[in-house]
Amino acid sequence: MSVTQSLKEKHVAVLAFPFGSHDLTILGLACKLARAAPNVQFSFFTIPKSNHSKFSTFKFDVPNNIRTYDVEDGVPVNHVFSGIPVERLDLFLKATPGNFQKGLDAAVMETGRKVNCLVTDMFLTFAADMAEDMKATWIPLCVSIPHNLSAHVYTDLIRRLFSHVGGDKNGGQHQTLELIPGLSPMHVKDLSDEILPRHSNETFFSYTLSKIGCVLPRSTAIVMNFCQELYPTPLFDDLKSMFPALLNVGFLTQELPPSPLPPSDSDTTGCLSWLDRQSSKSVVYISFGTAAAPPGEELKALAEAIEESDIPFIWSLNNDHKHHLPNGFPQRTNKQGKLVPWAPQAMVLGHASTGVFVTHCGANSVFESIANGVPMICRPMFGDHWMIGRVVEEIWGVGVKVEGLVFSKSGVLESLKLVLGHEQGRQMRERIKALRELVLKAVAPSGSASQDFKTLVETILNS
Repeated sequence: MSVTQSLKEKHVAVLAFPFGSHDLTILGLACKLARAAPNVQFSFFTIPKSNHSKFSTFKFDVPNNIRTYDVEDGVPVNHVFSGIPVERLDLFLKATPGNFQKGLDAAVMETGRKVNCLVTDMFLTFAADMAEDMKATWIPLCVSIPHNLSAHVYTDLIRRLFSHVGGDKNGGQHQTLELIPGLSPMHVKDLSDEILPRHSNETFFSYTLSKIGCVLPRSTAIVMNFCQELYPTPLFDDLKSMFPALLNVGFLTQELPPSPLPPSDSDTTGCLSWLDRQSSKSVVYISFGTAAAPPGEELKALAEAIEESDIPFIWSLNNDHKHHLPNGFPQRTNKQGKLVPWAPQAMVLGHASTGVFVTHCGANSVFESIANGVPMICRPMFGDHWMIGRVVEEIWGVGVKVEGLVFSKSGVLESLKLVLGHEQGRQMRERIKALRELVLKAVAPSGSASQDFKTLVETILNS
């Protein structure tokens, strides 16, 4: 059998966790792999809503050797949601692995190729058993920063040491994680509820994630949405000692190096044309990603601060949340700024007029900000946001968390003044420029991210 013929029998199944920007990240990885291995068949699995969003609404361009498949979301017919934030996640995870197995069976029948390799989101811990049953290699992807991966790996230790802390925000929550290599700057309060449950009833989501540390040693390799150059040395050494095939392939939702911006009139949102009319580094860009939104009173306080500051702004705000804005805000500020339901984030951050990014500290938002050299004002909300916020402010020094970790009019005004007007803001811009250079060096042909990606492709081809 020729090498080409052998490759044409390769079949990689890519399993997404369809919440936040997890699915977008693993789809970015799948596309990158499919372009690097054009003779390999890739099958991409996620829930219908996610596939529709990527391929019908946003017309995501995928290589010809990727086929997409829907899997059931686990929500019963006529189900009424209770308002518990993780309910949708729990229902989805309870439908696994059966929903994915059904999709995999369809893909094998349709392509005529058995699956040799499973590339999955790290949160899909059942994939370790699934890959074993299929006699396939398993390669999980960590979307977040490596500090968060480490916390998941050490979940059992963390729970033993700090389970007594509970909701004690003023006492034990300020203890640091100095017993874990590379995590000494982190506080107990930075840990997500999935790593350290604060309530007696553990969610199914939390239970699933608690198994990450147990199953990861069974993986063939672990892919990081990150660059080796950005690690603290103790953290890198510790993770690498446990997982020798830890592959840092660069940021997966951001083209690196960033492409030149397209013609402004090709952007149907009008954001680029509007930015063209603003001064260099003068604009505040506000976005809280696809899954996060501050409470209504905080949105109102943020809007009041923006209006009083008179700073030009682009605010990507879902229409469902606009009723929280002060009465008349859109009309009064229509010359000062631009309010849109969705913005082409990487392009907005890549525009010379953008001076600061108000963000929830989602991993991809922070990575895109670094890649484009834009300092941040951080308002973490859930999950890994708290840990990422601490890294942004205290370790990298490229942003500032809002006062009290909630938006108030005075706190936002102070943060804007600090980043856009003070010497501290100038230093942030210098530091984020230095981080950006490290990232660009990593993705150069001989850089660490390029080499790790090459190793990943070889691992898949040899599966």
